[in-house]
Amino acid sequence: MADDRAPLAPAPRRLADALLAALAPVAACGVALGGLTVWTSSGNAGTPARIEVTDAHVFLPYGNSRDTAAFFRITNCGGADDRLMRVTLPGPDGEMALSRHRMTSGLAAYAETVDSAEVAAGGSLAMSPSGLDVTPRAKPGWREFDFVPFTLHFQHSGPVKALAIVVRPGRFGA
Repeated sequence: MADDRAPLAPAPRRLADALLAALAPVAACGVALGGLTVWTSSGNAGTPARIEVTDAHVFLPYGNSRDTAAFFRITNCGGADDRLMRVTLPGPDGEMALSRHRMTSGLAAYAETVDSAEVAAGGSLAMSPSGLDVTPRAKPGWREFDFVPFTLHFQHSGPVKALAIVVRPGRFGA
C-alpha cells in the first residue's frame, strides 16, 4: 500500500515566526558587538591601571624620635581604578601604616589608620601632612637630602618602587 499523503511542508506563517525568533538574538549580538567595537577603538577598554609615583619625600625625624611621615603623589594614567594596599621599606622594620589625618570639632588633629587608598582611573592621589600619609620608622643615620627607597604595593599594578628625598618639615611644600 502506497502512501498518498504529501510530505509535510512548513506553513509560511510558522517559517516567518521562526525567522523572527532567530533574528532577535542575532540583532542584539550585533548591537552589542558594535558598541564594544566603538568603546575599544576610542581607547577606553582594555587599558589597565598605569601607576606613576612622583614628588616623594619623607620628613627628617625630630630629636631622638624615629617616627616620621612620608608623602607621595600617585597618578593613575590607565583606564582602570587601582588601590594602594601598603608601603614598605627594605629591611625587617619595613612594613608601615597608611594613615589619614582628621580634625575634631574642637580643632584637635588625630590620625586614623586606613587599610588602603583608592587611585581612580585617570586621577591622582596627593599625600600631605593634613591628609593621607605613610608612617615609617626612620633608619639611624638619615640626613637631609638623602634618598630613601620605598615600595608602594597596589592591588592591580603590583609593587612600584620610588625614591623619597629626606626633607625637614616645611620644605618642598610639605
